[in-house]
Amino acid sequence: MLLDTQNLFSDAQAITTGTIDSQNIVKFGKSDVSFVPIIIQAVSDFSKLTSLTVKVVTSDTSDFTSSKVLAESKLELVDLKAGARFPISYLPKGNLGYIKLTYTVAGDTAETTGKITAGVVASNELSYHDM
Repeated sequence: MLLDTQNLFSDAQAITTGTIDSQNIVKFGKSDVSFVPIIIQAVSDFSKLTSLTVKVVTSDTSDFTSSKVLAESKLELVDLKAGARFPISYLPKGNLGYIKLTYTVAGDTAETTGKITAGVVASNELSYHDM
């Protein structure tokens, strides 16, 4: 699995409370980028939240004033250990030019340990098997 720093949404980004945007926005230009492989992975164990929801969001402007959710996935605390991956393996259809991730923490206690790395990858294990 190869990650490119210019195509990273999050690089060991701490996820604490509320709704947090990914550290980076990736500009693809307005084109069909579906089936571009991505990875969204916990790189350290989460310990306090109840669950974490990740959304893939697109917009035609970099400020995301008018945005649309392309995909969404949720993992419970029991599954959020280092190495756990969200089951979004590819960018979905519908790219408007810019893409970011948003992370929404559920639970009453602020998360103190969990971190996410996410980005476009050269390929992933499912590249030729689930199409």
